[in-house]
Amino acid sequence: MELQSSSLEMMNEISSLDDLTISDKANSSRYPDYVYFNAATIFQNNHVDKPQDQRLVDYGKLTNLPMPVFEDEKSQKNTLNIMLSVYSTCIMHDDLTSLVVVMLYDFQDHNFQPRLCLADEQEIEEVREVEKCLNSFKTKLAASLARCRIKLSILTIDYLLPETVRTKQERASTLPLYAWVNTVKTSLEEVHNSLVRAGFLKVKSITELEGLTFCQDPHCQDLLVFPAHLKADLRGMELFTDYKLVFQDKSCSLAAHSAKALMNMDDNVIIGNMGSGLTIAHMSTLTNQNTSKIFVCGVKSQQEQLQHLFTQMHCKNIKLIPDTFTDIEPTDARLQKAKIILLLPQCTVSGVSNPVEFILNENGDAGLLQDLSRGSISEDKLNDLVKHQEQILTHAVKFPKVQAVVYCTSSIYPEENENVVKKALEHKVEGNQVQPYS
Repeated sequence: MELQSSSLEMMNEISSLDDLTISDKANSSRYPDYVYFNAATIFQNNHVDKPQDQRLVDYGKLTNLPMPVFEDEKSQKNTLNIMLSVYSTCIMHDDLTSLVVVMLYDFQDHNFQPRLCLADEQEIEEVREVEKCLNSFKTKLAASLARCRIKLSILTIDYLLPETVRTKQERASTLPLYAWVNTVKTSLEEVHNSLVRAGFLKVKSITELEGLTFCQDPHCQDLLVFPAHLKADLRGMELFTDYKLVFQDKSCSLAAHSAKALMNMDDNVIIGNMGSGLTIAHMSTLTNQNTSKIFVCGVKSQQEQLQHLFTQMHCKNIKLIPDTFTDIEPTDARLQKAKIILLLPQCTVSGVSNPVEFILNENGDAGLLQDLSRGSISEDKLNDLVKHQEQILTHAVKFPKVQAVVYCTSSIYPEENENVVKKALEHKVEGNQVQPYS
C-alpha cells in the first residue's frame, strides 16, 4: 500500500506539469537570463567539492570566477533568493553544472512552467541551452525529484533545508519593516504628514501595527516601523523611490546612531569597511553636511555606483578612499580630525532572521550562503571572519586622535563579539596624544 501511495503521489506530481492554465503561464516569466547566470557564478565560486572517492557530481575546473556586477537591487535580490536553497540540490556534469543546478531548482519550484522572456532582454546562450535541455527532460526530472522527495518524506524540495533555516525564513516573513527618514531631503514631520495623507494611521507601539499603520521606533528617533505585509506597497510610494524613506535592518540604524551619540558637531567619522551604501548615507544624514566628513575606506570598484546613490540622497559630505582600512597609517593627514571610527565587519550574520536579504542589502559575504543553507557556520569560515575582525579592530585603536570606536556585528557568537573586543583592548595604544576610549 505504501508503494502504491508513493507511486500515485509521484504520478500526480508529474501530471501537474501539463495541467497549466493560461493564468499560470502568464505569471511564469520569473527571472531573466543574467539572474540565473549570476547565481550560477556565485554557486561555482562557493561550492565545496567532496573527496574524489565520494564525489557524485563534477563541477568542472572553473574557480575564482569574477563575481557578477548587478544592474540593480532587484536583480541582486532575485539572484540571492535562488542561492539560499540551491546548495541542497546538486546534480549533473561539466562546467555548466552550476548553471544546471540553479535553473533546475528554480524550474522545479515553478513546476517547469515555460519562462516568458521580455522583448528587450539580452539572451545568454548558455542559459538558453540549459533551459532547452531541462525542458526536454522535464518529465523524467520531475519523476526523479518526486522520488527523492518521497524517499526523504518531505513535502517539497525546500524541506531539504534544515528546520532552523526554514524557521528563520518563516519568522523573517512576519518581522516588522524598518525605514529611516532621510533628514537631508525631508523631515520626520513631513514624512508623517505624507503617510497620513496616504491613509496611514500612526500608532504608539509595534504591538499595534496592523493594516495601514506605522509607529516611531523608541531607540532611533528617525526610524519608522511598518507591518510586514506592506513591503511591496511601500516600495512603490514616492517617499521610498525618492529616498526620503529608506528600508534597512534596525541593527544598522543602531550602529549609526551609536556613532552619532559619541560625536561632537564638527567631528569627522571613519567607516572602516564599505559595507552598505545605505549605512554610509544614514551616517551622513546624522552629521552636519557642511562641517563634518564621512571617510569610507576600501571603496575600489563601486565608486561610481555609490556616488550616484549619494547624489540621489543629497549626501554631500562623504569621501571615498580606495585604500583598505588596515593599510592606512593611523597618522594619515586626511583623517586627523576623525574622532569616531565605525566598524561593521563581515560576520556570520547568525543573529539575523532574514540572512539572504541582509547579505544583499548590506553588501555581505555571498560565500556564507552555503553555510546558511546547512543551518550552521563551518569552523574554518568562522575563524577566517574572526581573524579579519580582530585585525580591523586592533588597527582602529591605534589612531591617536580617535576617541571612540563603534564595533557592530550581526552575530550571536562570542568569538565575533566580546572575544574580539577583549583581544583588541589587550594591545597598547600608541602615540603621544592618546585619548581615553569609549
